[in-house]
Amino acid sequence: MGKRSGKARGERIWLAEAGRAGRGRLRPRKRGYPSVAVLVVGGVLVGAALGWFGPDLLQRVQQHWHEPASPASRDSLSAQFGFCHVGGGVNCVVDGDTFWFHGEKVRVMDIDAPETHGPRCAEEAALGARATQRLQQLMNAGPFSLESGDRETDRYGRTLRVVTRGGQSIGEMLVAEGLAREWDGARHPWC
Repeated sequence: MGKRSGKARGERIWLAEAGRAGRGRLRPRKRGYPSVAVLVVGGVLVGAALGWFGPDLLQRVQQHWHEPASPASRDSLSAQFGFCHVGGGVNCVVDGDTFWFHGEKVRVMDIDAPETHGPRCAEEAALGARATQRLQQLMNAGPFSLESGDRETDRYGRTLRVVTRGGQSIGEMLVAEGLAREWDGARHPWC
């Protein structure tokens, strides 16, 4: 018990001395303006933080305010598409990779679909008819977007566009369903 009370007494003495020593240094602040030292140190810290994080922070703020809308909200085009078998049209599907939209002939640039006008065999004609019907269904399924690629028109004067809905290519949907192929720059036989 003697050691305990000696240890406790030593702790009390140390705490008392620490309290007396601290009282002389820590004075209550006067009301009013902060000291010049506090302002200088604060300014230096804020300046350093802005110098270190500022460029990245500015970039993140700009990205936040200029961040593109979600792909679905960018889809602002729509029409009711019928079929157009010959000649021009307003809003109609020609075949599995070509349609008219507001009087402009558009070629879906990321796919190649079977021919329906001059098919080389019965299988190509049947698959082309299914691709044409499916493209019409997809075009009528809701708002879509037309995105430019590396070329504006093809050699026939058709406008080249990737058709998307919600950021997904409608052409890729046709490819996934076996109704078209990815366009590789050349036509390949369907027979």
